[in-house]
Amino acid sequence: MKLVYLLGLGAFALGLDAYVTAGLLPVIADDFHASVSATGQMVTTFTLAYAIASPIFATLLSASRVRLGLLASLAVFALANAGSALAGTLGVLLLTRALAGVGAGLYLALAASAAASLVDDKRRGRALAVIMGGMSSGTVIGVPIGVLIAEHVGWRSTLWLVSAIGLVSFAGLAVRLPALPAATSVTLRQRVQVVTDRRVASIVGVSFLAAVASLGLYTYIAPVMATGAMGSVDSITPYLWAWGIGGVIGSFLIGPLVDRVRRPYTLVVGILALLTVALLVLRPAASLHPLLALLPIAVWGAVGWALQVPQQNDLLVARGERGGPVAVALNESALYLGSAVGSGLGGLAFSVGWSGAVLPLCAAGVGFLALLLQVTAVRSSTKDAVLPASPAPVLQDATD
Repeated sequence: MKLVYLLGLGAFALGLDAYVTAGLLPVIADDFHASVSATGQMVTTFTLAYAIASPIFATLLSASRVRLGLLASLAVFALANAGSALAGTLGVLLLTRALAGVGAGLYLALAASAAASLVDDKRRGRALAVIMGGMSSGTVIGVPIGVLIAEHVGWRSTLWLVSAIGLVSFAGLAVRLPALPAATSVTLRQRVQVVTDRRVASIVGVSFLAAVASLGLYTYIAPVMATGAMGSVDSITPYLWAWGIGGVIGSFLIGPLVDRVRRPYTLVVGILALLTVALLVLRPAASLHPLLALLPIAVWGAVGWALQVPQQNDLLVARGERGGPVAVALNESALYLGSAVGSGLGGLAFSVGWSGAVLPLCAAGVGFLALLLQVTAVRSSTKDAVLPASPAPVLQDATD
């Protein structure tokens, strides 16, 4: 598992980089004498590059070169962040953010596949949880630290920190990560067919809807909690910590559950049900007293982050060597696209005059749609699957 934790360190850098830039927008805009909306495109370029490039490169990457792809993607990510720290114009910054998104998207998909191949089947859930735990920890622990550094020594120092963490992970993996087992010969056509796999499509669809509900609402948690119906919260910090700490706990606790539960399908049903209920009770709890909202927000964060561990595990089981990394990459794209769609719909709701207090109910509705998809399409496709693709060969970590 030691090598898995090195992979998780790279995921920590990704989680930090993906979310800290939103908190740095005002100071970056001032530095480049640009509007916040124009500077905000650095988040858009990162997200779109992540979502689009991840499945494309995962599809084109040779099955025998997973280790090379893993190291190359992490190197691109780290160097692109260094380029962002050195950027002298907004145009250069946008370009380097796009490159960072490409590296991040491919790395996370390959890291999940590599983590699964480094342990036996009984510990695969825990290995995948380390990767998602790294992402969530980067958000919860890394983002506040990154913002604090930016306030004292400038935003460029925060991006240098991201680059340094990425390079530390790269150096450790370059020295200690052995050649990963090559999958059996799989043609590009067979890899592309992953996209048309009914089971993969339904699982990815659930991830997309869950991201619309969870990550989309999180974008507007401050204005939502500031409404009168939610208690007119002035300081959003305790609620952000509740969501984030819940996310870290959920990310790490879900791993052993995935390894123990014999039917992962039912585990996902439970997670989606908890997500829907947490979003439904958020407004009533906050109307009684704002501090009561901390509990549903913590549950929301926990199950929102936990969901992706059984989802990744199910995709790897479904596709095995024949497109496992491609399926995981599609799932990661669905998360980022779902986040973008959720944010866009939330912005539209505000623009037409809706109260922010309505958004948790809307998010709960989308969460319920994800639950319906899980109990219909995913359940049906799981039953129809005669035999899953052969699992990827396990490469034991000699230092375990």
